Amino acid sequence: MSSVDRNAMLTIAVIFPDLLGTYGDGGNGLVLARRASWRGMDTELIQADSGRPLPTADLYCIGGGEDGPQVRAAEALRADRSFGRAMEQGSVVLGVCAGYQLLGHSFPDRDGRPHDGLGVLDVTTAKGGGPRAVGELLASVTADAPRLPSGRLLPLLTGFENHSARTTLGQDAKAVARVVRGVGNGAGDRTEGAWSDRVLGTYLHGPVLARNPALADLLLGWALATPGSAPVALEPLDDRDQEELRGERLASVGRTRPALLIRRRGGRR
Repeated sequence: MSSVDRNAMLTIAVIFPDLLGTYGDGGNGLVLARRASWRGMDTELIQADSGRPLPTADLYCIGGGEDGPQVRAAEALRADRSFGRAMEQGSVVLGVCAGYQLLGHSFPDRDGRPHDGLGVLDVTTAKGGGPRAVGELLASVTADAPRLPSGRLLPLLTGFENHSARTTLGQDAKAVARVVRGVGNGAGDRTEGAWSDRVLGTYLHGPVLARNPALADLLLGWALATPGSAPVALEPLDDRDQEELRGERLASVGRTRPALLIRRRGGRR
């Protein structure tokens, strides 16, 4: 495990918040920037609106949105070769809901017609045939999920889902977690999300990184590490407030008592 270079500038870009900002997922960029700055790192948070060249960044966040804007966002990203080059050079990508779907091979529009995605993740999304998935989503990470620098798995993931799609994983994508409550990918295998290399997709809103700070730190660790190497180990933060929020959310769906989720850890806020 390597240490953080405090002289490095970490650039975080929220992609097309004007198109994919329906569910507040732009907050993921803010969470990443704050957690990096609390550790003394210089950060730049860019709101990369559509219609402009995509900036180069160490970490990209793509949020959820409606069908029409999702199609426009995918078309714009396919046309902007800088996004593909950034990932080839090791940039980290978090895609949520519509952002997750467009990272795959294809996704449906409102009428169920397929549209080409970016092909970054080996997943395919189709329109679901059942009721819309709306509500709290809890998922326990799988043995194939990305590991923290310590080698441990991420804790239980919590968030809110709101989608009607069915996402199927191909052989080159690994599930992030298995659903405890909710729908998740909705393909009948009880999986939630997918990841490969330094790209991770999920149906968790919340924003997901506010509700799961360990996942935020994993993404930061990826962005600070050399591509192909383990994530950088970060200085612990005092996450009592965040863990209290996690406890409240888990308790609200009858999973556990809030006090059990509060971990008192030292560190700079």
